[in-house]
Amino acid sequence: MHRRRRTALVLTAAIAAAAPLLTACGNDAHPGAAAVVGGQRITVAQLESRVDEVRKAQRAAVPDQTQYQQVVSSTSGLTRDTLHNMVLDRVLHRAAQDRGITVTRSEIQRMRGDLERQAGGGKGLEAAWLQKYGIAPARLDDNLRLQLEAQKLASRLGTDTSQPAFWKALSKASEELHVDLNPRYGAWDVQKSSRVDADTPWVREVTTAGGEPVTA
Repeated sequence: MHRRRRTALVLTAAIAAAAPLLTACGNDAHPGAAAVVGGQRITVAQLESRVDEVRKAQRAAVPDQTQYQQVVSSTSGLTRDTLHNMVLDRVLHRAAQDRGITVTRSEIQRMRGDLERQAGGGKGLEAAWLQKYGIAPARLDDNLRLQLEAQKLASRLGTDTSQPAFWKALSKASEELHVDLNPRYGAWDVQKSSRVDADTPWVREVTTAGGEPVTA
């Protein structure tokens, strides 16, 4: 596999395992916030907007209602995976900043061009990222910036994104940012720089007959 392609997939593929959405009933210690990263809130509204972008893109790509419901069912963990990406983006950006790493627009476009050639064009790349990784077309460049920061950070550390040295740098950034997730979406594992399910006995799974998760 092309090295750039392989590196571009590693972080996104790490969250590919789908899990049922969780909904919380009871007291909310994070009113209005899905997460707080570096003192800045990722609001529930922002998270829901990102998820809605993906659902609309999926609906446009799969006009048949039955097939669309199958897509929704197969990506039932979309909200939590999307939050993971939003938090990881900030953690990785902090780790890159700590080492003076920047990514230019031209670098993003060059990477996108390479991937588009492999995918048979721009639409093919957008469809692949949407289907495999739940990245809406409008967010593709943002995700490629994330991948490029990961590449550069690994290179600066003399390692690659699969090695402990890379994840140790992300762990350090997670500690610096004091990542705090709303329990309804799980918790942030600083050592792994990853979202994990939290032990919240008041949380329960609720799903409509059509397969769409709802909040209790």
